Amino acid sequence: MALTPQDVSRIAHLARLELQEAESAALLPQLNDFFSIVEQMSAVDTAGVEPLYTPLSAIQEVHLRLREDAVTESNQRELNQRSAPAVEDGLFLVPKVIE
Repeated sequence: MALTPQDVSRIAHLARLELQEAESAALLPQLNDFFSIVEQMSAVDTAGVEPLYTPLSAIQEVHLRLREDAVTESNQRELNQRSAPAVEDGLFLVPKVIE
């Protein structure tokens, strides 16, 4: 999947970036190289491979130091929502941005 200059312009627009023509032209091969690597990685068969929670666990046994899952703060929803322009049923209301 090779990107076109129009794709780069659209991505820049969506990211709210203003790119000059030279910057866009320099960025195109870099983005295509990135997506090429992603495609290579996606082609690797990872069936049966357990995910690592840290890269070190591939070479040595790592013991996680996990804390107890306990509530440490009180519920301050109303206090936090006091400055919100619109709230309903404990939820922030935001304007619709996707049609």
